[in-house]
Amino acid sequence: MPERSEGFRLGINYWPADAGMSWLARYDPGIVRSDFGRIAEAGMDTIRIFLRWEDVQPEPASVDPATLRRVVDAADAATEAGVELIVTLFTGHMSGVNWIPPWATGGGDGDPRFRVVSSGKVQPASCCLRNWYRDTAIVDAQELLAGAVAGALRGHPAVWAWDLGNESSNCTTPPDPGSAERWLARMTSALRTVDPDRLITVGTHMEDIESERLLGPGEAARWCDFVCMHGYPIYARWASGPTDPDVVPFLAAITGWLAGGAPVLFDEFGHATAPPQQSPSGMEVSEADAAAYAGRTIDELWGAGAIGAMLWCYSDYASELWSEPPFDVATHERTFGLWRADRTPKPSVAEVRARRDRVRRSVPSVFPWLDVTVEEFLADRRPQLIRLFGRYRQHASSAPATTAGSPL
Repeated sequence: MPERSEGFRLGINYWPADAGMSWLARYDPGIVRSDFGRIAEAGMDTIRIFLRWEDVQPEPASVDPATLRRVVDAADAATEAGVELIVTLFTGHMSGVNWIPPWATGGGDGDPRFRVVSSGKVQPASCCLRNWYRDTAIVDAQELLAGAVAGALRGHPAVWAWDLGNESSNCTTPPDPGSAERWLARMTSALRTVDPDRLITVGTHMEDIESERLLGPGEAARWCDFVCMHGYPIYARWASGPTDPDVVPFLAAITGWLAGGAPVLFDEFGHATAPPQQSPSGMEVSEADAAAYAGRTIDELWGAGAIGAMLWCYSDYASELWSEPPFDVATHERTFGLWRADRTPKPSVAEVRARRDRVRRSVPSVFPWLDVTVEEFLADRRPQLIRLFGRYRQHASSAPATTAGSPL
């Protein structure tokens, strides 16, 4: 296993303001360099980028060389800025839309909550996907893509880790435990065969803990070098409100526990914000509240021994994109940025900058709020999650501030 840095990772998820999910299709090397420089100046050392699947692999048996060159250029830009990348493959699910190549549709799978977009068009049905884990042709294509991208970026100094997908259970889920294990084995092997000195993870999220989706922290930990979690109080019905300070550190703690003590990177948290001088509505909070939440959450994750904290996301999106998916329906996705669309910083940027260059802390060994086994938790997931959150909150309220109240 590659040696891990002892620094606490502080970073951000990246889509550019003017291109959004089409950033590789509309790639602008000058904008990428400007954006990466801005991120580095704000004290962040890690950027998570996303390879929209159909941009990289327009056909199952081919990987687009022009897109690969753009990905390599983005890595070069990261080196110039002095930051490192998490490169996310098979994207896939993003911001309430499933972006799927046309050749990977035509089945009866998929999460009915999310629209499917292929070749720039919303598909008439959301349950039109071929299963990534059951369909051998899809798995073969993914293995090809993983190897090709790893080959293009093999040994590149800017690449810190590979990510096997973003909240992929919102697209398809394994039909059985064996298919999940076989998929993880093939994808990690494809990457390690070509680029053996790179860390690997997979972007799991809160719903992978709340319900059985057969590829959660426990499964990921058996094949990956560290595990990830995404969590937002606005999506947790058991949270006390949109800025509940305990949700993220609690999810990080549960993730590490379910993963058998594997290192945890919390690589998505944050808030959509209302414009200055406007009252928040819907899923928004004020910029000031988002900033206070960001600072406290970074402190909690650092204090609990997480390996890093990654905010969602880099920038608000230009109004020219608002008529396109996902922003036409998911309007709160327009303003999740730490920077506004005009590239001026929100108050959260100062909170992040004040927490740069921290040394990673050790993981506490005591779990006073845990009173069940992993097996008992998995047998009754959601009720146990809510009950344990209550116990965690009680412990956090009485724990010394220096421990952040959240053992991982």
